[in-house]
Amino acid sequence: MSENTQVERLSALIDAAAAVVGEVDLDRVLRRLVSEAKSTTKAQYSALGVLGTHGVLTDFIYEGLESEVARQIGSLPQGRGVLGTVVKERRTIVLDKIADHPDSFGFPKHHPPMGSFLGVPIVTGGKAFGNLYLTNKPGGFDESDVELVEALAKVAGSAINTSRLRDQLGELAIVRDRDRIARDLHDSIIQDLFAVGLSLQSLSERVPDESSSMVLADSVDRLDGAVESLRAYIYDLRSTSAARPNLEQQLEATVDRFRSAYPNDVRLSCEDVSDVRPAIAEQVVMLATEALSNALRHSGAGEVNVNAFRSDDAVSLTVKDKGKGFDIEATTTGMGLINMRDRVRRLDGSIEVMSKPDEGTTIVISLPTS
Repeated sequence: MSENTQVERLSALIDAAAAVVGEVDLDRVLRRLVSEAKSTTKAQYSALGVLGTHGVLTDFIYEGLESEVARQIGSLPQGRGVLGTVVKERRTIVLDKIADHPDSFGFPKHHPPMGSFLGVPIVTGGKAFGNLYLTNKPGGFDESDVELVEALAKVAGSAINTSRLRDQLGELAIVRDRDRIARDLHDSIIQDLFAVGLSLQSLSERVPDESSSMVLADSVDRLDGAVESLRAYIYDLRSTSAARPNLEQQLEATVDRFRSAYPNDVRLSCEDVSDVRPAIAEQVVMLATEALSNALRHSGAGEVNVNAFRSDDAVSLTVKDKGKGFDIEATTTGMGLINMRDRVRRLDGSIEVMSKPDEGTTIVISLPTS
């Protein structure tokens, strides 16, 4: 697979993942995922089946099949055969010929012939939501196809789960249920989107071209932004200050998330920040996430230190590494610096970026607490 093709695949995947947060129309998101799966793998047919709460297919989205042929086929797939095995066993199945699988059930009348097959279960938070599958790719499906479609399936699961949780939120008003929904959003959807980001980073390491790597880095930044937008939505669901984690707890959770994703040593120290008001705490966490992501992806440092403390009228955040650094005078864009500076300026705070090649980078941010 060429470098340009891989970059196009990853960019499409990132855009699809970001759409989970920005798009409230579930059908539109799922149709986009089906379309991306078909176009990027070059399969002739793609489809996504959504299971209802009782395990019965409630929605079926497809591409490649003419509407007249679909009308002649009639009923939706019943989840038997290989498709049922994908969901029941919750595992990816790749076949050169679908008819060779022992669970193959055959096709209904008027159904076009299908040979090569790639089926992936849609699972989020331990729950099966359906399957995403493709057929008839010339030459069969390869490992890169599997990685891409598995990541798209994670996005699909997050989209379905997000939509159902939003529907529940519209029907429920008591505090306990709002908090439960917020926990579900955090524990399943954010983790799945984060896993997609890790998959992208793993794939991007196999793209040696520097310009392509920069495109991927900017795209991953967009996905990080989508995740942080969802985090903000989650915290808005917290109806009482007691239910909302304080700043120290949020920073600890953020650092733990990065520790699990990177081999680097990430150290955190906090002083007197537990009572920072929620609106400011949320901004500090977003800035810490941006700065940490930059340091871990770009600095090459084995250790990154994060420090937060509160003075009388401000909360300060410092993110420091001893990595390769960069020339501040020559760097006017990229690495999230513009986003951080814009955010700090809107909050009437201050930001200082200190860096030298081969000496590391230190970012010091101060936000007023009043």
